[in-house]
Amino acid sequence: MNHLFKRLAAAAMLTVLVSPALPASALDDQQKREMGDFIREYLIQNPEVLIEAQNALEAKQQAQRVDQSTKAVAASKKDIFSSPSDVSLGNPKGDVTIVEFFDYNCGYCKHALGDMDEILAKDKNVRFVLKEFPILGPDSIAAHRVANAVRLLAPEKYQQFHRTLLGGQEHASENTAIAVATSLGLNETAIRKSMADNPNDDLVRQAYRLATSIGITGTPTYVIGDEAVFGAVGLDTITEKVANVRACGKATC
Repeated sequence: MNHLFKRLAAAAMLTVLVSPALPASALDDQQKREMGDFIREYLIQNPEVLIEAQNALEAKQQAQRVDQSTKAVAASKKDIFSSPSDVSLGNPKGDVTIVEFFDYNCGYCKHALGDMDEILAKDKNVRFVLKEFPILGPDSIAAHRVANAVRLLAPEKYQQFHRTLLGGQEHASENTAIAVATSLGLNETAIRKSMADNPNDDLVRQAYRLATSIGITGTPTYVIGDEAVFGAVGLDTITEKVANVRACGKATC
């Protein structure tokens, strides 16, 4: 049997193997061994097939993830884009809104802070919504509780608080967050009272529910137009998505 025939035979047997029309129980032991030998030889001689199959699987899974997130975004637009508990930066009447799910202890979020600042500096028609999404442990939850207190007590100082805490090198915790807040002139006693009187547990649960429906498993994740954009994708990708929304009404035209 020549090499070409072996490859064709192996490919054919792969098709038979995965076909529901011919279950493995329909083959006798000798046929199973021969088929296994053909498949093994083919894959050893053509290992790139495994890479192609893995790439195809990843592409399929990504397409499914995008489809899930797009449907979830469409079903939850108000909670995603217009929650009264979220702080928005930039132009409140901007023609495109970017929503970022973030955690104060997320290293990628710290890196992406510069992307947000550059977008807001260059594009005066963008509204940028900060969706607090503490997923990196108790210290993150505590830091976000302080952030909520800042939002309630001194909303005009939230933006500076956010940039200082997220942009800092220290691990974010209740103590480090309160230190940032007091450095901006807030009273620690008032902060702690606000945290006790107005815990943001419901807000965090809402963010978790949204994240689950959209398929978010990490931070940062952005929602732009009709689409979730997963990970710290960088300034160019975000800018492209914004331009697409303006051009065709969708993040991907």
